Amino acid sequence: MNGPLRGAAVAVLGFGSQGAAQAQNLRDAGLEVLVGVRSGGPSEARARALGFPTHPPAEAARRARASAMLIPDEAVSGAWPDLAPAFAKGAALVFAHGFSLLYGKLALPPALDVVLVSPTGPGPAFRRVYESGGTLPAYVAVHQDASGAARDVAVDYARLVGCGPLVDTTVREETEIDLFGEQTVLCGGLNALVIAAFETLVERGYTPEVAYLECVHQVKYLADLLHERGVAGFRRAISGTALYGDLTRGPRVIGPAARAAMAQILDEIRSGEFAGEWLEESRRGRPALARAVAAAATHPIEGARRRALGEPPREGGGADREPGVGPE
Repeated sequence: MNGPLRGAAVAVLGFGSQGAAQAQNLRDAGLEVLVGVRSGGPSEARARALGFPTHPPAEAARRARASAMLIPDEAVSGAWPDLAPAFAKGAALVFAHGFSLLYGKLALPPALDVVLVSPTGPGPAFRRVYESGGTLPAYVAVHQDASGAARDVAVDYARLVGCGPLVDTTVREETEIDLFGEQTVLCGGLNALVIAAFETLVERGYTPEVAYLECVHQVKYLADLLHERGVAGFRRAISGTALYGDLTRGPRVIGPAARAAMAQILDEIRSGEFAGEWLEESRRGRPALARAVAAAATHPIEGARRRALGEPPREGGGADREPGVGPE
């Protein structure tokens, strides 16, 4: 099969979970893959352990026909002054998320094709799907078409990396919907919902381990069912009691107040307020985020999880504490 990237070298810039998955998928598809990472960092060690040649990001970009921008969103602007001059005329730059294109104020070289190929899943899941012979749906958009064939490049990259079917979008739409989904459903909404349900039961005297298994542990199996069958298929697969509770009580949980909060969150995303807040927090070294992560890790739900699943206590005893999050 022919395509604009067949036989080309591709630079994967960044080697977090998405970078590692895409680099391995591209290599398995027969492409020469160069990994661009900071020298001496943990990402370099992980890439080399998987057999990838590593270079400073600008050098990897200089050697490649196409570069996949998989550096964390909040770090792209800082890396851009070194990267921008490295892209060859006629090269392509592939973003997995539009955050930096929308909010990063990047001065894009005019001779560069800039496209979006956004897989609809985290890196480890993407890699598992690829290894099993499947594909992951993805969003595709053209942000800058210097060659007149930027969409062909985007589609070819998507197919090579293991994406399909492909859904056309814009950088703005992908970015705003991605942020909204993360905040209201996939991360923020889901975690807040299960914690609130757990706390409601425990405060009324129910056993924490039972509350955990019911309101958190089982989410995986129901999420799999929803993923496989959609909302209508999910409802056909559950009991009559569960179905009646779903349709009569679910709208009370996600009622007018929750919908109003979702609308406000979307407004904050669309106005750029969230992006500005996050970039400022990152610039300051993430102190508020680190405090929030540390506090959340002490929640009783963590101990209930260990006991319910028969896991040993953490070394040193006491409450669970996770290390603060940081850039890949």
